[in-house]
Amino acid sequence: MTVEVSHHVDASEPDEDGLYAYHYEYEIYEFADGVMTLIVRAYLDEPASAALIGWSKGKHSYPLRKRDLSHPLFLKAATYLRKIGKPKLDWLDRRSKAYVPLDDSEV
Repeated sequence: MTVEVSHHVDASEPDEDGLYAYHYEYEIYEFADGVMTLIVRAYLDEPASAALIGWSKGKHSYPLRKRDLSHPLFLKAATYLRKIGKPKLDWLDRRSKAYVPLDDSEV
């Protein structure tokens, strides 16, 4: 498994006082096994949390399904994230389009 991390900022233009309407800083983790890539987002203001978002294969992306929670790459990524201090993991469920807490018993 390879892991790539990139830093991102999503922010509005500052107003005349230098204030932003919105400002988000986050890191994108890409866990790859040579075939598939699992995409994870972690906001810097929530250092103990991360959200497993979906799969990428080539130029295509795929949402997560319940069955993906047992995929070897998913399991390795969850273990990695917990080891680096992110014990609160959520995953974006394709069916409900909601973030679902990842229970320790699921991985």
